[in-house]
This record gives sequence, structure tokens and C-alpha cells, in this order.
Amino acid sequence: MTSTRPPADRGMSRGYLFRCIALLWLAGVGLRLTVLAVPPVIPQIHAELNLSETEVGILTGLPQVLFACAAVAGSLLIARLGALRTLVIGLILDAVASGLRGAVPAVAPLYAATVVMAFGIAIMQPALPPLTRQWLPDRVGFATAVYSNGLLIGEILPTALTIQFLLPLIDESWRLSFVVWAVPTGLIALAVAVLAPRSSQPNASSPAALRWWPDWNRLVWRLGLMLASVTSMYFGSNAFIPDYLRYIGRPDLIGATLTALNLGQLPASLLLLTVIGRIELRPWPYVLAAVLFLIGILGLALAPGVWIIAAAGLVGFAAGATFVLMLALPPILSPPDDVHRVSAAMLTLGYTGAVIVPIVSGIAWDLTGVGAMVFLPIGACTVMLFGLGATMRFEPRDSGGEIS
Repeated sequence: MTSTRPPADRGMSRGYLFRCIALLWLAGVGLRLTVLAVPPVIPQIHAELNLSETEVGILTGLPQVLFACAAVAGSLLIARLGALRTLVIGLILDAVASGLRGAVPAVAPLYAATVVMAFGIAIMQPALPPLTRQWLPDRVGFATAVYSNGLLIGEILPTALTIQFLLPLIDESWRLSFVVWAVPTGLIALAVAVLAPRSSQPNASSPAALRWWPDWNRLVWRLGLMLASVTSMYFGSNAFIPDYLRYIGRPDLIGATLTALNLGQLPASLLLLTVIGRIELRPWPYVLAAVLFLIGILGLALAPGVWIIAAAGLVGFAAGATFVLMLALPPILSPPDDVHRVSAAMLTLGYTGAVIVPIVSGIAWDLTGVGAMVFLPIGACTVMLFGLGATMRFEPRDSGGEIS
């Protein structure tokens, strides 16, 4: 492996820029490729392992729990090993554990392999923001949009290709499908390990560079709660759309509505590739996203017929745009030695919301017996995003200080 220092942004070669963009995009794909390989084969797993609905719920919910609980472990590894090594370790754990899920004889080892896989992804996520700053210090927003676009592609590929194209080629085997989706993840790990620039990092021997436990200050809580609003609305909508559409007598809309929700993120990501360097530090994109979220969630709960599909697409668009913007903030707002800590804390709070809010939504439905009430806690998150986005004043920080 060669040792390469990133040139100044104005003088960097096209080859260096393309290499960084390609590796960040591939790493983004690796963040979700194996996670979203599960939903298309749930019926086969359910039948072969004789799972209850509760066990299915645990299987699909484990990654989000690990994303919340293990992000700080990623911060520790970054402080000790560096962001690049942590990313490669996470990719390897992700690929190996995901492939091993295809060999499990029962549900308990399936859970165990899923936990290891999700742990690998959880430590990868806080590694990417520091790498965007190390590799492309003057294009952090653009670099974030690149790997976020890869993340969205990693969500779309297994959900779009597994049922119609992959399963017919492998005799409908859910076990082999896990192995197939693990292979590109392993190749991404190899590509990152071999081709990544060995960029200069903050002084690894300094006390600041070795800190890993987040400083739970006002900045961290604001960013974390904003991200929690976004993840809660996105994951909550995904979780309840199928049952809600059955409840209102429109099961025929389930596939199209879920597709609109998830594909709606992609145009937002592509749009931000062109403008993110100019808008991520302004309050209005977050306020606008909150308004779009509110319209979309009200549409899911109240709109008739095919308008539900349009509402889901609006929620997906707002989620995709805000998620990209939020991921760009830690490397811009934090001192170099603190990027991994702020990212880990923001992700911890963000994915905690994705676990808690859907539970509260389910309770609201159960207590009232009214299906539309499931969207009340989800919709309440728009108020938090609106308030925090409207009152926050963003200023890049290279050292200490508070953000107003």
C-alpha cells in the first residue's frame, strides 16, 4: 500500500479526487447492503425457522438497536486505531457475519450473527465523517452527499433485486442470498484497505486525539435530537405503512407506497450533490424539511387512495435530504479531534429515536384502536425538527466553543 497525503483542495489531482469519491460512495453502499438483504426473504426465514411475529420483529429491529448502542464503541476504536482502520474492520465484520447468517441452524445463532453484523456497521458510521474531513477537507458537504448517496443505493439494491432477480438464480435460497450480498461488502472492504489515501490525521499522540467518550454538550444534543426526528419519521413510516394500509382496506398500495418512501430519498441525495456546499449551515433547509415531513405524514394518515403513495414519496424525499445534511454537520461544526465523538453521539441519539418512537406509535394505535393514531408520535417529530432547525445558528468551529 502506498502512503499518500491529500493535496490542498485547489490543487488536488483528478485521480485523487475520483479515488476518494469512489471509495466514500462504496463505503456508503456497504453501510446498508447487508441490512436490507433481510426484508425480501423474511417469508422464507419465517417458514424455515418457524419464527413468531415477535421473533421477526426482533430480527428486523436488532440493527437499529446496535446502531444506537455501539456508535460510541466506534468512537473508541477511531480514537485508538484511526478512522480508516475502523472503517475496514467494520466492513469485514459486516461481510463475514452477514455471510455466516446463511449457515445458521436456528434463530438464536441468526440473532447472534445479526448482532455482529450490525456492530460492524455501527462502528463504521462514525468513521465516515472524519474521513470526509481528512480526505476532502474543503469539500466535506459534497463528500458527505457522496457516501450518503451510496448508502441509499445500498438500501435500494437488495430490496429491488433480491426477489425478482437473485432468488430465482439461487433456487429461492434465503441462505445463499445472504452470502451473495456479503460478497460485494467484502470486496468493498478490500478496496478501501488497498486504495484509501493514507491522509495525515490529527496528532494521534495528543490527549485530544485519544478522547472517545462524547461530550454531551448542547451541540451534541441538538444534532442528536434533530437526527432522531428524521430517523423516527423514516423508520416509523416504514414500520407501520403495511399494517395501516391493510387496516384501511388498501393492501394493494403497500408495495407502491414502500417503494415511493424509499426511492423518494434518491432524488434528494442527487440534488444535494449539486448544492450541499452552500446550504447545510443555513436554518431554512431543516425548517423546509420539517414542513415537507408534516405534509407527507398527514397525507399518509388522511389522504385517499393513490395520494398516499405521493405522501410517502414526500416523506422519503424529506428524509433523504435531511439525513445527508445532518451527516455533514459533525465534520464542519467540530474541531478535527472531536469529529468522531460528535458523530458517534449524534448517531446514538438519532437511532435511539428510531427505536423508541415506533414503539410509542404502536402503543398509540393499540390504546385507541384508531389506525391513524399511529402517525401522531411520528408527526410530533416534525415539531422538534422545526423548532431545533429554526433556532439553531450554525458556525463552523475549529476549536471549542458553543453553538447557539
